[in-house]
Amino acid sequence: MKQLALRMPLRAGAVYESFAPGRNAEIVTALRSNPALPVWLWGAHGSGKTHLLQAACSAAGDAAAYFPLNRAAALPPEALAGYERSPLLCIDDADQIAGDQAWERALFRLFNEAAELHTRLIFAAAVAPRQAAWVLDDWRSRAAACVVYQLHELDDAGRIEALRLRAAQRGLQLPDETSEYLLRRMPRDLPSLFGLLDALDEASLVEQRRLTIPFIRAELEKHANTKS
Repeated sequence: MKQLALRMPLRAGAVYESFAPGRNAEIVTALRSNPALPVWLWGAHGSGKTHLLQAACSAAGDAAAYFPLNRAAALPPEALAGYERSPLLCIDDADQIAGDQAWERALFRLFNEAAELHTRLIFAAAVAPRQAAWVLDDWRSRAAACVVYQLHELDDAGRIEALRLRAAQRGLQLPDETSEYLLRRMPRDLPSLFGLLDALDEASLVEQRRLTIPFIRAELEKHANTKS
């Protein structure tokens, strides 16, 4: 009897509607159109790869599976067994196993079995498939056969929109001037900005305050004094 695939949990709110596309609107359209060919997304940390993979899974419901390779380092390659039977399979951080022949063989087998079963495959990585340090030529050729999209980082207007969408998910209204204040004073990568926004939201709930610039300034000063 074939092994059942373990279902990895999805992040709450990782849906297409909460993704600020910026210059990546074509990619979102392509993913939503259910492409027949395997897709490979690549881009820098914080560009939205994981969000889009999980959004695709959320849209497909129980027909989808998400498998992050960065968390699977302690698992044997056999952990992939059974995933080929998911109508949609999203594999995150695919380049993290580059150089590991056992994992590359597992991906090669998965790719071939998924093709026979007409399983949709979406990969995400920090680099394009031809740039990864693969050691197995068979897998290298399969990875290179994917339709490749580069995710572009957002400009400031896109970051403000992303913060607005994140705030809306938490039931908040975030004025543009508040977002601009955060962009001027904090790291501009989205994971850092989202983490800060979540922390500020929790602080505002405790103190029953809105996310105004004076409140955020006071919270940042409080945090700086605590660290010093």
